[in-house]
Amino acid sequence: MQSISDQTKEVTEPFINFYNRFIEQLPGITIGVIIVILGILIATWIGNFSRRKLALRTDDPLMSRFLGQAIKYILIVLAIMMALEAAGLGAVATGILTAAGASAVVLGFAFKDIGENFIAGVILAFNRPFDVNDTVEIGENFGKVKTLEFRYTKLKTFNGKDVYIPNSDVLTKPVTNYTEDGFYRWDFIVGIAYEDNIEGAKQTVLEALKKEPNVIEDEEHENFVIEDQLATSTVNLKVFFWVDTKDFRRQALTTKGNVVRNVKEALEEAGYYLPADIQEIKLYGGEKEFNIRMAPNDAEFDREEKYKKKK
Repeated sequence: MQSISDQTKEVTEPFINFYNRFIEQLPGITIGVIIVILGILIATWIGNFSRRKLALRTDDPLMSRFLGQAIKYILIVLAIMMALEAAGLGAVATGILTAAGASAVVLGFAFKDIGENFIAGVILAFNRPFDVNDTVEIGENFGKVKTLEFRYTKLKTFNGKDVYIPNSDVLTKPVTNYTEDGFYRWDFIVGIAYEDNIEGAKQTVLEALKKEPNVIEDEEHENFVIEDQLATSTVNLKVFFWVDTKDFRRQALTTKGNVVRNVKEALEEAGYYLPADIQEIKLYGGEKEFNIRMAPNDAEFDREEKYKKKK
């Protein structure tokens, strides 16, 4: 039968051994912690430095930001692996890599969307249909591009909403860029009377377009007017004109409003009548008479009232 001292020794010996091993590895653990701290600081600095250099060389803030973050996180992971090795935990580092490889398939199914968005983000960083502050339409979302992150693209809508679109959607859905080349063509319809001269009205509209300084016209971007429709009470002319879209939502819309107003005033000054829709009333009863009474003007109304009073 073991004595109490032997039993105590059996209980305490594992703790003593663990303590002794910990003391032996303490310098390595300390070095590992220092490596992690320095690694994070150095990775952050290198990531920011790379982002600034790439921004200067490529003039592309989206790509430079994305690659800067990628470099930072890769260096942090390398620093952690080096710290584990320095602390004498190389077997742990190997185990982590082995477990990561073995669980890649499971994690791939579990985090399928995250993986898709990350890969899409990498592709978009090098090949994408927009730059920062471009006005784009992605699916039902319309606004300015603000940032490209690992998992999402951020849009700022023109009514102030922040929309985060998964990168996989950006990569697979149609993307309409309104500001890539800086030009956009507006159009609107104006109706003139059937009695008016069509060619003269078209020339009047083109002259009004030339008076708006924000309307663009050159060899590639031509403004024109065409006959669009013979409506019920008007001949509809369709006006096409080009505007600058660097400030799409404000300047482009303001320019369109100015053009519509200028065209309307120019046509009226030139003597063109802009009729409203004419409503035709048909009676299908067998009516032989249809009594119509014209309302008298104020002078006639006063005379009728005076005549009634005299009687």
